[in-house]
Amino acid sequence: MSSATDTDLVNGNVSFWFDALGGRPAPRPALPGDVSADICIVGGGLTGLWTAYYLKKSDPALDIAIVEREFTGYGASGRNGGWASGLIAGSRERFAKLHGPDALRSQQRLMNEAVDEFVAVAETEGIQADTVKGGTIRIASSPPQAQRLRAGVEEDHHWGVPDSRILERDELRERINIPDATLAAYTPHCARIQPARFVRGLADVVEALGVRIHESTAVTHIEPHLAHTDRGVVRAPVILRATEGYTASLAGQRRTLLPMNSSMIVTEPLPRQVWDEIGWNRGETLGDKCYSHMYGQRTADGRIAIGGRGIPYRFGSATDRDGATQQATIRSLTEILHRRFPATRDHRVTHAWCGVLGVPRDWCSSATYDPRTGLGHAGGYVGQGVTTTNLAGRTLRDLVLGHDTELTRLPWVGHTTRRWEFEPLRWLGVRSMYLAYGWADHHEHTRGRESRLAKLADLITRRP
Repeated sequence: MSSATDTDLVNGNVSFWFDALGGRPAPRPALPGDVSADICIVGGGLTGLWTAYYLKKSDPALDIAIVEREFTGYGASGRNGGWASGLIAGSRERFAKLHGPDALRSQQRLMNEAVDEFVAVAETEGIQADTVKGGTIRIASSPPQAQRLRAGVEEDHHWGVPDSRILERDELRERINIPDATLAAYTPHCARIQPARFVRGLADVVEALGVRIHESTAVTHIEPHLAHTDRGVVRAPVILRATEGYTASLAGQRRTLLPMNSSMIVTEPLPRQVWDEIGWNRGETLGDKCYSHMYGQRTADGRIAIGGRGIPYRFGSATDRDGATQQATIRSLTEILHRRFPATRDHRVTHAWCGVLGVPRDWCSSATYDPRTGLGHAGGYVGQGVTTTNLAGRTLRDLVLGHDTELTRLPWVGHTTRRWEFEPLRWLGVRSMYLAYGWADHHEHTRGRESRLAKLADLITRRP
């Protein structure tokens, strides 16, 4: 039987996704000193790479420099669950209240279309990332979860996702055999990817277009026309911040986005008899309706990769180093794996890792550019960032180039929110929120009734 504390389990090393490609890639050259560019992009994840890609495709003459502290894809872009999903990064109700229901429906439609754009660019540019558009299945294993699941499908229909639908237990088991699941919902708007393959492939494409990528270069401070780094200054009339969960490392940005931690584990490749029992043959990604939230995929090489929160937040907006996560989190995720898929009990968990996602105070993402200062940013994806980065890249392109398009009129463009509280209030608030969610999940599982604790946690933290 596998153990969460197996001595040969790889904990960290950035992520399994990079480990599967041979580990950390050879670094690109660092910034050689003071340089100039037309556009400087801070952050070498998917937001920065997509933005550079679309800007360069629109105007090949642009001199674009990307500056990255580690290497492209080191952060969430190379550690996530591999969902290129149409889910909006933020509260649909909040965006609709601020900007109207039609604007929100436009954003939802464009998010769904962005999934197809994501897949199409991978095919056009030859990015081999195990990409399969299999949709998403979300499961419920208690009456309150089933109620939230049905409400979620109704909400999808209201906001323009008519092909979201309920899967009754028998139909679910034809797709994926999960013994404790009583109900499921399905939407086709999601593609499974291997994150490290995708981000490395996109970086190669962007570099081939003529974009300069400077790795091993830490940006410390951004101001109009200047990005200060530990290796020199980048002078550019346009500077775009694409730092997501690492934004707190920049001067003056400590309370802008809260770096929320999420952890993952992955099994060894599972034998045919296990897959005969489980099914899961159509490339769907998998989630649930627990408050603490599980997400996963069947990998192209026949593993199960699942994730969840673990320790959600480190005091002072600190981040991990190279993705190492806690043994308690590994044990918790392994228990979830075995409960959902009992046939995996005799098979090893080989890797564990974690990463951070960026959370704004109102839990709503934004894309912003100010032509007066030349400063812009996109982020705050609250765990729904893989596809949102593509929409962000095209939106920032149009904003920077001064184009008035449907993208520049979306409700997240120019969206602002107040900053997070000072410590220790934000540490206490986030830890209390997830303790409450944990108790709420336990209450619903053991008593079969909805818990008020989760609603109280949402009220305190303003989580939608």
